[in-house]
Amino acid sequence: MSWTKIQVRGQPVPRVPARNHRMINSFVCGVSIKSHHRVSNVLRTNGSPLGSVPIRTTESQFLRGDVNGRFGRFGGKFVPETLMSLLRDLEDEFNFVLSDHEFQEELTTALRDYVGRETPLYFAGRLTEHYKSISRTIGDGPEIYLKREDLSHCGSHKINNALAQAMIARRLGCSRVVAATGAGQHGVATAAACAKFSVECIVFMGTADKEKQFSNILSMKLLGAQVKSVEGTFKDASSEAIRNWVGNLETTYYLSGTVVGPHPSPLMVREFQSVIGKETRRQANQLWGGKPDVLVACVGSGSNALGLFHEFVGDEDVRLVGIEAAGLGLDSGKHSATLAVGDVGVYHGSMSYLLQDDEGQILKPHSVGVGLEYPGVGPEISFLKETGRAEFYTATDQEAIQACRLLSRLEGIIPALEPSHALAFLDKLVPTLRDGAKVVVNCSGRGDKDLDTLIQRGLPSSLC
Repeated sequence: MSWTKIQVRGQPVPRVPARNHRMINSFVCGVSIKSHHRVSNVLRTNGSPLGSVPIRTTESQFLRGDVNGRFGRFGGKFVPETLMSLLRDLEDEFNFVLSDHEFQEELTTALRDYVGRETPLYFAGRLTEHYKSISRTIGDGPEIYLKREDLSHCGSHKINNALAQAMIARRLGCSRVVAATGAGQHGVATAAACAKFSVECIVFMGTADKEKQFSNILSMKLLGAQVKSVEGTFKDASSEAIRNWVGNLETTYYLSGTVVGPHPSPLMVREFQSVIGKETRRQANQLWGGKPDVLVACVGSGSNALGLFHEFVGDEDVRLVGIEAAGLGLDSGKHSATLAVGDVGVYHGSMSYLLQDDEGQILKPHSVGVGLEYPGVGPEISFLKETGRAEFYTATDQEAIQACRLLSRLEGIIPALEPSHALAFLDKLVPTLRDGAKVVVNCSGRGDKDLDTLIQRGLPSSLC
C-alpha cells in the first residue's frame, strides 16, 4: 500500500493511506466518490404517478436512522481520520444538549421571544377555493394550509437551526463560525445568531448567487458578518467553508445549514428543524382534531422538508411529498432534480443521491430558486426515497414563478421561489385528493429576496 501526507493548519499529520485520498477530496474539495452499487428498483416509488406510497418497512423506528447517523446505506462519516475525533466530540455535545434542561430551556425561550415561534398554520381560503373551482364540479375539494415559516425572524426556517448551533458553538468555546449560503437565508440567519451570541461570523457565497441576492448580502454585513465570494455557486461555497474550517479547527465552528455532510451534522440540522413538524401536529389537532393527510415541501438538500416530515415519518396514513427543482426541464441538463435523475455517491462527507457524471464529477445544478441549487440531498431524504416512505416529484422554474404569482394575488403572501415549487405541485396534487383532505404546504421562506429575479423574469411588470 502506498502512503501520502496531507496538511492541516499547515502542520504535517499522521500518514494517510493513498486510498483515503479520494475521501479527503470528497469532503474538503467537493469531489464525489461514485458508488457502483445498483439502486434497488424494488424499493422505488411505483404505481400511479400521484398514488399514495406505502411504507416498505414495518419498523417505523428504522426509518428514523441509527445511532451512527446511518439510514440504510446512506449517511456515514466519509472524512479524513484527522476529523473523526472532532466529529465524535461534536456528536457527544449534541447528544448532551438534547437532554440538557438548561440548554433546552434557553433554546425554547429564544425560539419564542427571538424567532417568533410558533409560526401559524394558516388556512389558505382563497387558494382552496381556486382549486375547488378548477378541479371540482361537485364537492368541496381538499383544504390547503400553509405552515408560515416565512414569518420567522430573518424570513425563513433557517433561523431554527442557526440559533441552536450558534449556542453549541458558544458552549464549545469557538470564537468564530463559518457557513456557506446559496439563497442567502442561511447566511442571514447565521449572521443574526452570531450577532446575538457575540461570535465572529464568516459566510461564503458563490459569485453566481451573490448577483441575485444583493439584499441578503447587505443584511449579513449589517449584522456584522464577513461575506466572502467564491467562484461558482452554493456547492463551491460549501467546499470553501469546509476548507476554512479544516484549516482552523481549534477556533472555528462550521455551522451547516442543511441535512448533508458527515454524521452528526444531518441529524443536528434535522433535529433543530423538527420543531416545524411538531408544531404542525399540535396545530392540526387544535384546528380540526386530527392529522394532515398530505405534507408538501420543496426539496433542495432537504432541511425544510425534513423539518416538516420527520415528526410524521411513523404515521403511515400521512403522505410525505417532496418537490424538486426541474429547472428548465429534466432533459435540459439545467435542473436540481437529484432524486429524479441522480444516483448514489459520496459527497461532502456522506453517502446520498447526487447529480454526477459517469466519472463521479459533480454536475452543476440549476434552479430559479437559488436555495434549491445543490447537487445532492441529505442521507435521510435519500432513504425516504429508497424505502418509498416519501414521494418525490418536480416543478419547473416557470411553474414555480406562476405559483408565486398565484399565492401573492390570492392570499397576499409573497413566497420565496423555493417553496413556490411545492405550491406549484398543487396543480397536479389537488385533483387527485378526496373532499375535505387536509394538505399542509411548508412555506419555508418569504419572497423579498427574489423580487429582482422575478422582475428579470417579467414579473410583476407582466401583470400590469
